[in-house]
Amino acid sequence: MKRVAILISGGGSNMLALVDSMTGDHPARPVLVASNDPQAGGLRKAEARGIPTAAVDHRPFDTDRAAFEAALAECIDAAGPDIICLAGFMRILTPGFIDRYAGRMLNIHPSLLPKYRGLHTHARALEAGDTEAGCTVHEVTAELDDGPILGQARVPVRPDDTAGTLAARVLTMEHRLYPAVLRRFAQGDRSRLDLA
Repeated sequence: MKRVAILISGGGSNMLALVDSMTGDHPARPVLVASNDPQAGGLRKAEARGIPTAAVDHRPFDTDRAAFEAALAECIDAAGPDIICLAGFMRILTPGFIDRYAGRMLNIHPSLLPKYRGLHTHARALEAGDTEAGCTVHEVTAELDDGPILGQARVPVRPDDTAGTLAARVLTMEHRLYPAVLRRFAQGDRSRLDLA
């Protein structure tokens, strides 16, 4: 049984989708939900499901990312995970941290990578006149929102879409895609999964 740590910064909707999928014959189980924000709503939701939680507030570390990441890694390593899932974790991680967990860390990003790395993905897709948008699960590498793509889910862009309405539809697909990719990844399957 693979052990999964999930890193969040906010409400944790993708974390909940992952946690709720890890039951029955699933090859993995959640062992930690950690956040860079002690007030993150997702921490309470994880606690309510009986999952150990940890918070390492990034603010006291100011610009010392290495010290923040060392404290975060200590929490992660204490849980002994085989896989780390970034689920709305809003801190850019250094190459040193990423190397520590190389080949074991997944991320979900709300665009069809390699399009629209970084923030404001839905607004950028609308500004570009794209006819479809979506989300991507990828292995984390030192390059932001890069790394081997493990899965993508697509949604059509509607003529009346705003960034908000598009984001809501993409989020629904994130909640389908991420659990499906995690299940495959935990079984050693790194082949790409596409959902529409």
